[in-house]
Amino acid sequence: MGILDSIPHVKAVSSHRPWPRAVVTEAGWQVAIDRLVEGGLTLLGFWGEPSAVHMAMLDAGSAAIAVVTYECTAGTFPSVANRHPPALRLERTIHDLFGLVPTAAHDLRPWLDHDAWGQSHPLSGRNASREVRPYQFLPAEGEALHQVAVGPVHAGIIEPGHFRFTANGEHVVRLEQRLGYTHKGIESLMQGASLEAAAKLAGRASGDSAVAYAFAFACAVEAALQIEAPRRATLLRALMAELERLANHLGDIGAICNDASFALMHAQTGILRERCLRAADVAFGHRLMMDVIVPGGVRRDIAPDGVSALRALLAELRKVFPRLIELYDNTASLQDRTVTTGIVKAEYARQFGAGGYVGRASGRDFDARRALAYMPYDSLSFEVPVLQAGDVNARVWIRIREVEQSVALIEQILDRLGPGELETALPARSGGGGCEGMALTEAFRGDVLVWLRLDGELRVERCHLRDASWFQWPLLETAIDGNIIADFPLCNKSFNCSYSGVDL
Repeated sequence: MGILDSIPHVKAVSSHRPWPRAVVTEAGWQVAIDRLVEGGLTLLGFWGEPSAVHMAMLDAGSAAIAVVTYECTAGTFPSVANRHPPALRLERTIHDLFGLVPTAAHDLRPWLDHDAWGQSHPLSGRNASREVRPYQFLPAEGEALHQVAVGPVHAGIIEPGHFRFTANGEHVVRLEQRLGYTHKGIESLMQGASLEAAAKLAGRASGDSAVAYAFAFACAVEAALQIEAPRRATLLRALMAELERLANHLGDIGAICNDASFALMHAQTGILRERCLRAADVAFGHRLMMDVIVPGGVRRDIAPDGVSALRALLAELRKVFPRLIELYDNTASLQDRTVTTGIVKAEYARQFGAGGYVGRASGRDFDARRALAYMPYDSLSFEVPVLQAGDVNARVWIRIREVEQSVALIEQILDRLGPGELETALPARSGGGGCEGMALTEAFRGDVLVWLRLDGELRVERCHLRDASWFQWPLLETAIDGNIIADFPLCNKSFNCSYSGVDL
């Protein structure tokens, strides 16, 4: 059982493919927390339901994953966050959604609940009422400190989030975020939904990662039902995933430069991003490729002129992108703004299990495509760039190298596409009681986790979607510490965390 072997006091074990789950006693739950605190395990996910909480954990050394469950018979569970800070926002979310109380918790302020839900929430099945009080930001003490409040409404087309700066002059001594303004009730909407409806919801959890979420949801369903998508379908899934990664990385590189007042780079990468979106539309009938990936495979094949459109895109990228890299690298005014700005310490990246370019720019060598080798990445050749500086510049360079890798991956996939089926038929029923499945896919921000349980009629009993941003947003607070307020937009864009992805 790998991870579970190191956690005693297991009450029951079920081996849901591809990862096992154990129900543990309070002592076993505490041992699991010990392993997280010691750094032997990394928290992958933490979610609840009306009478239980679950933690998914990764042993990075062996890439082993397991889920540990604690049954909340008294409506409480031992707090994880009071000893392991990466769990804090997820723990507050569990309290908001289900009314379950983490005992000995240091912070029970609401996370998703902005005093708009009334007495209960649809997921909880119990009264989740609480005393309504003004939200209390954490205090900061010292001479000559002042606060600057930014948001939740921002200039331009951007999601809402509140940022409370405490500063000494221009230098930031504390940043605290408050999110939850785009709460959609997406997990509540999934309860009782058909697989088709739930797949559509998953693809809209965070619109810029529509492919990654649909990919993860489909893989979780397939794990629960113990089926596999056809090989051609897995290749098309990866093709869409890399095209999505390309478009987002290109947009981010330009937007970071734009926040350093280098509009030329923004314009040029914006053109390339638009080329990616248009190629996606030609190939799959939608600029964001929504609703193409479904449990069992893909709903549609690549269009007859899709391959030529993608090869033309790759040719343009190979011609133009190296010149833009040279422009970025040789513009001293850009380097002055990005180098040594917004550093994320390596120990923080490890502790929080930061994925994507945030983690890899700070030395955390993890990529779900390689570590878990899900199809078809188990048969594709690619490198995972890792840097140590942890600053804005490093996060830009990780994106640059990943653009190069995605171009190479798309070419490999196009070369390997052959005739084949697009979908594996789903069974009419699950063959008994509820079945569970879980999957991780590598989105452009980092790993996306989907865990679900299906009933006998293949309807969703419970589904949890975890964006990489859950473990990246807190690191942005540490990255801006000691920097000036004027550098916050640059730091924020270099993270480009999802607001919607953490509002469920």
